[in-house]
Amino acid sequence: MRPPSQPAPPSPSRPPSRSQPPARPQPASPARPPSDDRPAASPVPRPSASPVRPPAPVLWSRGDTGRDVRELQARLRQLEWLFEGPTGTYGELTERAVRGFQTKRGLPPTGRTDTVTWQRLLGMTREPGYWDLYLMGGQPAAAPDPRCLTGRVLCISKTSRTLRWMIDGRTVTTLPVRFGSDATPTRDGVFHVYWKSRDHWSTLYDTPMPYAMFFSGGQAVHYSADFAARGYAGASHGCVNVRDEAAIAELYRQVRDGDKVVVHR
Repeated sequence: MRPPSQPAPPSPSRPPSRSQPPARPQPASPARPPSDDRPAASPVPRPSASPVRPPAPVLWSRGDTGRDVRELQARLRQLEWLFEGPTGTYGELTERAVRGFQTKRGLPPTGRTDTVTWQRLLGMTREPGYWDLYLMGGQPAAAPDPRCLTGRVLCISKTSRTLRWMIDGRTVTTLPVRFGSDATPTRDGVFHVYWKSRDHWSTLYDTPMPYAMFFSGGQAVHYSADFAARGYAGASHGCVNVRDEAAIAELYRQVRDGDKVVVHR
């Protein structure tokens, strides 16, 4: 029994004093960062940039010459990107034509013919024939006929479509020439120049025949503006056409009446 002077202890069922609010739950402690000796997560790889393609190898460019350049020009002519030649020389006009073709097809417009440009051109054109390559002349001349090896001779080959001006077996000048069609063929044989007419006009065909050198009936060697413009795409009415006006002007000056003319195969 306790003494009456001591107060009774508080009952355990008594609510806590309002001066002491109930404890609030504490937030969980953050996770401890990994120690330095633990491996770091692998970085996410970034996509690599697209590899830069090297430029396509160049086959031909300005200043190049030869048979391959003739084929390039002949194919460009088929697509009407080029209207001269073929000349066999990669000049300014060819460069401009290649650049136009490249621009139209979305290729780098360099004006140089690289392998990509060439393959695209091959796929759009046909194989040019021999006279497509030499449409405007420039072909090699055939060997002279034996009848051309003496004296002063206009030696004319139908096979190579060339005229050799020869003196005593020596070739002075070689020119590309054009002949008559099947309907109006140029005659073969040995003839002589019997008349020269500097500014001749054909009354039969109503057409000019400058620097005409007549050798057989109404057939003559003369300058042809049509041959200069269209090349072997056309034909004469039987005459031997020359497309180089300056060259035939000089030839006209040298040839005399009576000089021999040999037209052979």
